Amino acid sequence: MRKLVGPLIIAGAILGGSMIIATFAGAAGNGSSYAEDRAEIQNLQARYLFALDWGDADTYAGTFAPDGVLDYAGGVEKGRKEIHDSIQKFHDDAMKASAKANPGLRPSARRHNITNMVIKIDGNHATGRAYWVEFNDNNKDRKAELGAYGHYEDTMEKIDGKWYFTSRKILNEQLPERAAGPKNPAW
Repeated sequence: MRKLVGPLIIAGAILGGSMIIATFAGAAGNGSSYAEDRAEIQNLQARYLFALDWGDADTYAGTFAPDGVLDYAGGVEKGRKEIHDSIQKFHDDAMKASAKANPGLRPSARRHNITNMVIKIDGNHATGRAYWVEFNDNNKDRKAELGAYGHYEDTMEKIDGKWYFTSRKILNEQLPERAAGPKNPAW
């Protein structure tokens, strides 16, 4: 009996550790780990901003669920087609305005950055809050300057193994009607 105690303790420790790892790996409730889901949500956020900055309305709209909602300074857009058309117009108008304001210069560029992501995942649903900052070079010297900043309030859903925005509200501190209120939005 004494010869079995050591191996039984080791086997119990291995089995217990495996159960803890398996529990953590399935903590998101959808077969993937919290870390995997969070990484995919951060990737979603980045794809969204690259698409916005490069005027890629197809990819931008594709970051939303088919019936997703974009709530921003330009209005509320529902569904991928409305979101696509709105972002395409936004990009086209910005390029025309830049060319008119600074004729002869290369087109101006915008670059958005996202920081301080707070993400809560519950199975195939998630909520998120994050700061955003936009830099641009829309001036005669094409020097970088802070254009705008604010935060996002998101709901997301995992559909067929992929994360999408079901709603994204964009708050913008330069616009009084879109500025954040006094309450901490990150719960």
